Amino acid sequence: MVGSFLVVIVTGTGALLLPASYQGRAPTPLEAAFTATSATTVTGLGVVDTQTFWTPLGQVVILALIKLGGLGVMTFTSLLGLVILRRLGLTQRLDAAASTRAEGIGDLPRVLRALILYSTAVEASVALLLSLRFWLGAGMSPGQALWQGVFHAVSAFNNAGFALFSDNLMGFVSDPFICLPIAAAIILGGLGLPVVLTLRRDLRRPERWNLTVRLVLVGTAVLLVGGTLMYLVLEWSNPRTLGGLDPASRVLAAFFQSVTTRTAGFNTLDYGQMHPVTLFGTDVLMFIGGGPAGTASGVKITTASVLLFIVLAEIRGEGAVHAFGRRLSRTTHREAITVIMLSATAIAVATMALMGLSSFTTDQILFECVSAFGTVGLSTGITAQLPPAAQGILMLLMFVGRIGPATVAGSLALTDRTRHFEYPKERPLIG
Repeated sequence: MVGSFLVVIVTGTGALLLPASYQGRAPTPLEAAFTATSATTVTGLGVVDTQTFWTPLGQVVILALIKLGGLGVMTFTSLLGLVILRRLGLTQRLDAAASTRAEGIGDLPRVLRALILYSTAVEASVALLLSLRFWLGAGMSPGQALWQGVFHAVSAFNNAGFALFSDNLMGFVSDPFICLPIAAAIILGGLGLPVVLTLRRDLRRPERWNLTVRLVLVGTAVLLVGGTLMYLVLEWSNPRTLGGLDPASRVLAAFFQSVTTRTAGFNTLDYGQMHPVTLFGTDVLMFIGGGPAGTASGVKITTASVLLFIVLAEIRGEGAVHAFGRRLSRTTHREAITVIMLSATAIAVATMALMGLSSFTTDQILFECVSAFGTVGLSTGITAQLPPAAQGILMLLMFVGRIGPATVAGSLALTDRTRHFEYPKERPLIG
């Protein structure tokens, strides 16, 4: 996985350095590499303006990198699940198939076919809606409207956040015919293939949904509603964000920000003008991310949910951790804690490094680092102003954030080391 992503990034960097890919001055190798990394990891952070800096060919290159990056991650995580199941014993595989209600879980062609058909269907549907709106509502020519529709549909489904407008989507903050299709594509891409396949088979039989589906659906609903309320409460009277809009537009904008923080990166409001408390709340949403085996990143809803249920069980004094009528194995406890601790450590180290390399405030730098690690792409506007060393750290953080959680979770699931002895048990003081 690491090698394939590096090859795509290097190839994309070379393509963006071609004279036909840019207009005006030539990009520096760092600018081209940063853009290629951001596109391949479907992040959306940028150091140059996508609309004015890159030619149509350069924009096509970026779109191709987004598609390869999004499809590559979904493909890899789906394959990883199959590999893990094949490494299990026969009894364990039967238990896994029964618990996930999976039929033919080892059928690789079926998984890949479903993945490609699903992504193509969603992107085509959203592209059609957006193209019609850009043509009939924004006064664009049919060809230009089609290109805008396709680019933003692919970028939205793959949770990339790249837009062909200098202000991203801020010009459409009150337009539901633009915001809602893009929000739908973001959500559908972020659910994850395992959830989608289960819903396609057992949509009207929720009693057959496995624990992953329940955690993702409930977690998604809670985060969307909670995020919307957070933006409404904290930014309602801010004249530089929601305060200048009518009530209906405020609700639409708040909902869209709640959706896009799930690693998508589009924005209809200026995050540089938001209250520091709002930025911190956004950090939390970006850190959690979306569902596993989807185009969203972050530590994933399932990982954060497992940690939440562990805390609740400890508070209640229960000996086992339960969620939706199922008992979570202790291996799952350790995997969730490990992924979250490693992710938080990576963000903390990067934040401290950027604090030493730049003069921006802590909340701005933390926001930038969480956005990069969660491959969200939202920014307070400081990305292009950071020194080259800091931009290099963000590139590394985007790369680690895209492949890190899936790789760590897979390696933990495949590792089974037996210790032939035990040390004496002792309990240290906690708290």
